[in-house]
Amino acid sequence: MPKDAVKPQFTGYQKFVIFILAATQFSVILDFMVMAPLGALMMKSMNLKPDEFGLAVSAYAFSAGISGLLTAGFADRFDRKKLLLFFYTGFIAGTFFCGVAHTYPLLIAARIITGIFGGVIGSISMAIIADLFDIHHRGRVMGFVQLGFGASQVLGLPIGLYIANKWGWQSPFLMVGCFGACIATMILLKLKPITAHLAIQKERTPVKHLLHTFSKKNYRIGFLSTVFLSIGGFMMMPFGTAFAINNLHITTEQLPTLYVISGICSLIIMPLVGKLSDRVDKYKIFFVASCWMVAVVLVYTHLSVTPFWWVVGINILMMMGIMSRMVPASALNTGIPDTQDRGAFMSISASIQQIAGGVAAAVAGMIVVQQDKTSPLQHYDILGYVMVGISVLSMFLMSRVSRVVKQKLAEKTV
Repeated sequence: MPKDAVKPQFTGYQKFVIFILAATQFSVILDFMVMAPLGALMMKSMNLKPDEFGLAVSAYAFSAGISGLLTAGFADRFDRKKLLLFFYTGFIAGTFFCGVAHTYPLLIAARIITGIFGGVIGSISMAIIADLFDIHHRGRVMGFVQLGFGASQVLGLPIGLYIANKWGWQSPFLMVGCFGACIATMILLKLKPITAHLAIQKERTPVKHLLHTFSKKNYRIGFLSTVFLSIGGFMMMPFGTAFAINNLHITTEQLPTLYVISGICSLIIMPLVGKLSDRVDKYKIFFVASCWMVAVVLVYTHLSVTPFWWVVGINILMMMGIMSRMVPASALNTGIPDTQDRGAFMSISASIQQIAGGVAAAVAGMIVVQQDKTSPLQHYDILGYVMVGISVLSMFLMSRVSRVVKQKLAEKTV
């Protein structure tokens, strides 16, 4: 690989694209992730049981999944800028709706609307990255774009928790909506049209394009790997805060510190992993990170009352494993589809990811048991065992994805 392929000198506009995609990821991830730390507040203020809160989390995921499937056939027929702006605007509207929802049925409706629009944004972003950056640079790009995950913890979650404690659990959603409105304005004014894929489209109806994408064996391998990655990644998330408070005895005042420290580690780790995954085999990075994560999850899910700084340290180790899986896995999956199928592939992949996440949250809600609002969660260790088993399957499936990508690269060089 050429030396300059490892360290690309991005243009000013490319840096703007990376920033704008990272910002959209930040807002979408924050909107979803804020449900976890707000879980304890919402369950108490709305008198929700674990399975009801699990349904509130799943409502977003299931609606996002259905939306991704419905839009997959159209995803390669439009300028990606217009597509991104349309769905991001709908996401902003749904987030504001969450901010004014005061009853459980309204909250479910708001999460469904937000999911319909927000669930497609990630797939559009991945298609834009695949259009504008080659495979040898995508690890680095993914590392920066997915900084939104770490930034949401460093900036979004602590601020969200602070204003939620001060003005109620609805206020973080209003904060995300205002931020999103600023980003949408920048997309409208500064992002250039992205239309190169339109010139090589074959004449297919949206339904035929969707079926064609599903019909390819290599694509199905990518979809299956996404299913298990998502199930394993979502299972612990909905009840993470409740476990920290009720089982580990972390106070609500300590939670922002925990999220800030974990988020800062993510901000450091993800760009480094992105660069490393462009230099080293991406699957090797994924495999090592998965083994690391499995070990830490087994320890964490068996903890009882634990000193705060021990919890911080274990969370850092767990975050290292989780983040180091995300970057190479995302980069590998962008290498599977052909140019003319990228939008559809990414939409279906995002749809499957959201549906799998919704299943994981719902199943987690059925596994976890809580006697009352303040009692420890029971069976959280079982979630850990399930997550470990799914992670092992993910390692096998990602090895097949890696082989597919390497074969495609070899064919291009022949």
